[in-house]
Amino acid sequence: MTDKRNICRSPIAEAVFAHYIKENGLDNYWDIDSAALIGYHTGKSPDNRAMSTLRDKGIKNYNHRARPITKKDFDNFDWIFGMDEDNIEELNQMKPAGCRAKIELLGSYDPNGEIIIRDPYYDNNSAGFVKAYEQCVRSVQAFHQKYKH
Repeated sequence: MTDKRNICRSPIAEAVFAHYIKENGLDNYWDIDSAALIGYHTGKSPDNRAMSTLRDKGIKNYNHRARPITKKDFDNFDWIFGMDEDNIEELNQMKPAGCRAKIELLGSYDPNGEIIIRDPYYDNNSAGFVKAYEQCVRSVQAFHQKYKH
């Protein structure tokens, strides 16, 4: 899971994905992480509004520190999801030739057709974080339905 800063959407997506696989007994089949396209927030916790949203939705044991994506990530993961078209463009520019990872929009799996997971970073309240969470839940569930183990 990637986005620009790794403090809003991508940590929400990571937490949702991890929660889903744990709830469905799939933790032995998946390695999940999230990363930033820029290293500005490296080492910082997710935005308080993101963490509050996760807790309100029942994901209480999530811990994360922002980190930049690395070249190794492209070989260590089968999928790297971006949250918007800019993320995908940057990921495709960074992607080493012959890498293992498939680059996709997480929202491309959203059954409601909301392909872009909007960045709530500059919002004044948590409504955008709740919306991002809901988009991630729908997308993660649909992804797992498509690629059931």
